[in-house]
Amino acid sequence: MISQPDILVVGAGLGGVAAALAACRAGRRVVLTEETDWIGGQLTSQGVPPDEHPWVEQFGVTASYRALREAIRRYYRDWYPLRAEAAALPGLNPGAGRVSKLCAEPRVALAALEGLLAPHRSSGRLTLLTEHRPVAAEADGDTVRSVTLEDLRGGGRRTFTAPYVLDATETGELLELAGVEYALGAESRAEFGEPHAPEQADPLNQQGITFCFALSHHEGEDHTIERPADYDFWRGYTPEFWPGPLLGFLAPDPRSLEAVPRTFVPNPDVDPLAVSADQSADAGDKELFGFRRILARKLHQDGSFDSDITLVNWPLNDYWLKPLIGAGEKTAAEAVREARQLSLSVLYWLQTEAPRPDGGTGFPGLRLRPDVMGTEDGLAKAPYVRESRRIKAVTTVTEQDVAIDLVGPTGGTRYRDSVGVGSYRIDLHPSTGGDNYIDIGSVPFEIPLGALVPRRMRNLLPAGKNIGTTHITNGCYRLHPVEWNIGEVAGALASHCLDEGVEPREVQADDKRFEAFAALLDRAGVERHWPQVRGY
Repeated sequence: MISQPDILVVGAGLGGVAAALAACRAGRRVVLTEETDWIGGQLTSQGVPPDEHPWVEQFGVTASYRALREAIRRYYRDWYPLRAEAAALPGLNPGAGRVSKLCAEPRVALAALEGLLAPHRSSGRLTLLTEHRPVAAEADGDTVRSVTLEDLRGGGRRTFTAPYVLDATETGELLELAGVEYALGAESRAEFGEPHAPEQADPLNQQGITFCFALSHHEGEDHTIERPADYDFWRGYTPEFWPGPLLGFLAPDPRSLEAVPRTFVPNPDVDPLAVSADQSADAGDKELFGFRRILARKLHQDGSFDSDITLVNWPLNDYWLKPLIGAGEKTAAEAVREARQLSLSVLYWLQTEAPRPDGGTGFPGLRLRPDVMGTEDGLAKAPYVRESRRIKAVTTVTEQDVAIDLVGPTGGTRYRDSVGVGSYRIDLHPSTGGDNYIDIGSVPFEIPLGALVPRRMRNLLPAGKNIGTTHITNGCYRLHPVEWNIGEVAGALASHCLDEGVEPREVQADDKRFEAFAALLDRAGVERHWPQVRGY
């Protein structure tokens, strides 16, 4: 146990893991903590296959993120009974889902992440504390002096001091505990002049959360769950901006808001090798079973699996009635409980009432997969949190920096202090403020170091979705490879500052100091600029 690490990373989602890896590779002693018993955040404990840009196999991610992706593929090649032609594919997509070129099971992603951390844990440089939640932080002026964590499994509390503290929590909760200035929810249009921002600021207007779950389908069997306690409410719930009941296959198209029917066909007969995952050409979200499929039985030798496995993260189970952040613990607990009930109600509706292609109703053969999600009830260990508290940063990324209608298909802000890249549409799900989807074309973007530097605090850095974006631009900066890139840079920056005896704001503001840090990132394989590509 490292009692006084060089760097304390609170939260072991993708950003936290990447931060810890970067710091350990720089020779630093690190304590990494996580509230659940799985590292990996949205990729594992939240159960979300990676949302990535269409060029991910060629460029546009860091070398270490590429290593994670290849470790996931290698796990399948080593241990799964893949067909020879599937195993030989350099771009193997284990689930053949349409949302990503690498749809995989949460447990496999977890194994890959643990493998990346293993040598650093064995060397003693890294201490990993799962099931630990931050409950207090002490700050002295502009410096965080200590962070106290509660042991959720064994009870008791531990307090750590470290020269640098990284907030990689899913909600940016360390920002509040440490008294760091932050934004929450929607900024007003007047603050940054963003065309899609509301007229009035609303901190409690946040993207909905989702409790994901995994399903397989076994025709002729009955796996119907007990009727959820809140089923009657959700069965009758019709949002004002929805074309019908939420529990139904008719939902808005996120990009046009037109009512579009979804289809649901378990275990489709299409050869998974023929599935293309390219959201710039086709969002792929209209056929629900195949959209986020995480295991495709037909990629494997005959008889190995009697069903595909799909991950349910659909319009039907987005929850937006109460905010998760900023309205108190009681409201947050209610939001979590109600979101869980919504997901269970979606499953019960699918099993008992959903229209079938053959004219019947219900798919009782749908089987909830707690074994896949690592939980007793089959839902993900944690809700998928799309939006966090966000630091008041030296640089704030706004809609004018990335929206394709404002900058053109090959435009976008180029930063002198770029420390990474990403690409995704500005994708906001229905919100607790009553907003429908906001889904706007965007351009491949850069990540400015200034968005990782708080305006005041000197030794706390964001390492996830909590950088200096707005409610609007969080919609494209929140995805898996970008979160990883942010975390990797935060870990590298803290290490570099310790090595050089400088502070993050000095690295960001001074050209020569930034060039030295950028050279370090370049050597580590952090891509900081895009080739000529068009947004979508």
